[in-house]
Amino acid sequence: MATLVVLGSGIMATALATPFTDNGNEVRLVGTHLDRDIIESIKNTGVHPNLNLKVPDGVTAFQLEEAAEAFDGVELVMSGVNSFGVDWAGEQLAGLLRPGMHVLALAKGMQADADGNLTILPRALMNQVPKELRDQLSISAIAGPSIAGEVAIRRHTSVVFTGENQEVLDMWRGLYETDFYHVWTSTDFVGVEVCAATKNCYAFGAGFMHGQLTAMAETNPQYVNYNYGAALFGQASVEMTQFMDLLGGEPSTVLGLPGIGDCFVTSMGGRNVKVGTLVGTGMTFTQAKAQMPGVTLEGAAAIRVIGDAFERLTERGVLKQAQFPLLRHLHDVVAKDGAVDVPWKTFFGGNGSGQG
Repeated sequence: MATLVVLGSGIMATALATPFTDNGNEVRLVGTHLDRDIIESIKNTGVHPNLNLKVPDGVTAFQLEEAAEAFDGVELVMSGVNSFGVDWAGEQLAGLLRPGMHVLALAKGMQADADGNLTILPRALMNQVPKELRDQLSISAIAGPSIAGEVAIRRHTSVVFTGENQEVLDMWRGLYETDFYHVWTSTDFVGVEVCAATKNCYAFGAGFMHGQLTAMAETNPQYVNYNYGAALFGQASVEMTQFMDLLGGEPSTVLGLPGIGDCFVTSMGGRNVKVGTLVGTGMTFTQAKAQMPGVTLEGAAAIRVIGDAFERLTERGVLKQAQFPLLRHLHDVVAKDGAVDVPWKTFFGGNGSGQG
């Protein structure tokens, strides 16, 4: 039996306890300072209040001040904190990790330095850990189309475990794979994680097609906005491939589960699509965000980080202004409260070739 300690008790981190414990393993779930009510609920009732489901019997809950106890004697670690808490999580882990541990990261997004150079979040997480210790750890991540509630109730789910060490990935696969939780592995760490980050950005844009219908008072129309949405999805696929050229991933990764697969399911609904829908009705992003108090908008955060970085990379001559027209437009909408005015004629290389 293996034991996994998880920092963060959000819905995805908790849902992933299901396949892990189904294989006869144990999970120690450590809440952050924001998760106190969740941990208290699990301790008292066994129910995760946000999932509205009972956690598996193999899960034990710990408050943050009990983290040292939870980490004692464990070699497998998951960082289940979202993108806004990555640096904090790294700082916490720096005092809890020991040489030889294997770390699995869930947060999706990127960070950028002052020159606009982008870093995937699993590496940003580990950058908070002293180098001497970091060199004695492994870091991997999970990507692919995965809705937490569906995982928790054992709906068929296909994912990719990614990292740079194939032996470690095979270990994680053996611990997690079940009859319903289907696992593939990839050593294209950068490519998989870039797809995982950018699909949230493009899902925000996918909401525009719904909002436009609402703005036209066509909430139950005979003909819907699928043509609009399909073109956005197609351009998103082109730009995800161009990210591979920019950051060093493999273009083929975009064609699989981490890229188009995850972009599809994320574009079907959720918080990124919801706020995009509100913007599509004519609201500014600031107004739309105010309609969703307390909701974590990772897609919008990633748009801001990447879009700001693109401006610096363009100034340095690394990127051309004509590249990534959809992502740049999403950045105008989010960071500058710009109106939705999709730059259709700039898509697909401007001539339908998909190059640009």
